[in-house]
Amino acid sequence: MAKGKRQSSQRDGEPAIRNRRARHDYLITDTIECGMQLTGTEVKSLRNGQASLQEGFVRAELDPLQLTLYGVHIAEYTNASSAFQHNPTRPRRLLAHKREIRKLAQAASAKGIAIIPLEIRWVHGRAKLVIGLGTGKRHYDKRQALKAKAHRRDIEQQH
Repeated sequence: MAKGKRQSSQRDGEPAIRNRRARHDYLITDTIECGMQLTGTEVKSLRNGQASLQEGFVRAELDPLQLTLYGVHIAEYTNASSAFQHNPTRPRRLLAHKREIRKLAQAASAKGIAIIPLEIRWVHGRAKLVIGLGTGKRHYDKRQALKAKAHRRDIEQQH
C-alpha cells in the first residue's frame, strides 16, 4: 500500500450493526456520527457483531455537557478472563462536539422527540455510532409507509 493512503473504512471482518426497527418506529429528521468511549472487550465484541441497538436510547445533558448511551447490549467477549469483562448494558459516554451536544439537547427537550441510536459502523478502525433525532410515528403512519413500500416493490417487479 502506498505511503499516506488509508485503508477502506469498512473491512470484511467488521460488520455494521443497524437498528432496523428505529426507522420503522420513528421519523428520523437529523443524524450525527459520534464516537463511543469503550473498553477493550466491548471493542472485540463489536468487531464480532455481537451487539443490539433495539432497546437503546441517548440522553443529552446540558450540565455537565455530555451525551450518554443507555440500553444498548454489547455481549461479553468470550475469550477474555472474568477480570476484564464489561457489564453488557452499562451506560456509555458518547463523544461529539459541544455545539452538536447543545443542539441535540435543545431539540430533545421538545415533547415527542427522542435521540435514537441508528447504526454502529467502523471508520478507520474506530467504532462510530450514528444517532438521529426521531419523532414517534403513529400506527396509521406505519401502515401507510408499508403500503407505499409494497407499491414500489410491485412496480419494480413489473418492469
